[in-house]
Amino acid sequence: MTTALTAESTRRTVKAGGHALAYHEAGPADGPVVVMLHGGGPGASGWSNFGANLAPFAAAGLRTILLDQLCFGDSDKPELDTDYWTASARATVALLDELGIAQAHFVGNSLGGGTAARLALDFPDRVGKLLLMGPGGVTLNLFHADPTEGIQRLFDFNMSPEPTRDQMRAFLSVLAYDRSIVTDAFVEERYLRALDPEVRLGAARMGAAFANPAWTERTQLWRDAHRITHPTLLTWGREDRVNPIDGAFVALKAMPNARLHVFPHCGHWAQTEQADEFNRLAIDFFTH
Repeated sequence: MTTALTAESTRRTVKAGGHALAYHEAGPADGPVVVMLHGGGPGASGWSNFGANLAPFAAAGLRTILLDQLCFGDSDKPELDTDYWTASARATVALLDELGIAQAHFVGNSLGGGTAARLALDFPDRVGKLLLMGPGGVTLNLFHADPTEGIQRLFDFNMSPEPTRDQMRAFLSVLAYDRSIVTDAFVEERYLRALDPEVRLGAARMGAAFANPAWTERTQLWRDAHRITHPTLLTWGREDRVNPIDGAFVALKAMPNARLHVFPHCGHWAQTEQADEFNRLAIDFFTH
């Protein structure tokens, strides 16, 4: 039986690497550490992405940290001086340093998958195992248009001078296979959060980093994926319309110690749509 945990009871903030970084934490202080890195949708945060997964991981003896990545949630939203994934990886390592954590396992979803991959490339000794969920950067779309449907809906919202609820619903609906989970209440919660001026500033600064042509090559993580030798579990929703499953095979082929698990009837949110299976799979991977 898992203990009920709330966003407020698990919320922490530290100063690390010159930035205020917000995160949620649960689980034994002396347990193996798992850091979860969320996706990049409007209004996204560590809790919005992984809040429902925190208790099962903690109950399994894992010290589990849900980080609000740089430019998201309650973390600082600085103007970036390098590509986003490099900046976020450095901030994540600064958090580990501040918390006295020498090495951690990582779960990276979408944008967070790119951060985890960049961290593994630039700070290999800080990484134990990687679980990448429809990750950005390490894949190439073999059979789908680029930008994909999900990325285009993200652009529509973030680039709109006055984003609408319909744009938020369109974006969230692309992420899910079962659209019934995209309730009016869920849309409203994410919409109001995404309209916060600080949140919009963070999204703009993240987008500017990705748009900077001087840093484009740093975002093409697939070029260096063969150097990621950590035990890696790639997970994909078969119906993912953000980072489609054909890209999984590029990462699987390139990464020498990777294996792939595909969730049927699942979009970009395996941790939500297939929560029980995802939790069992991930916890087993990190504890054995």
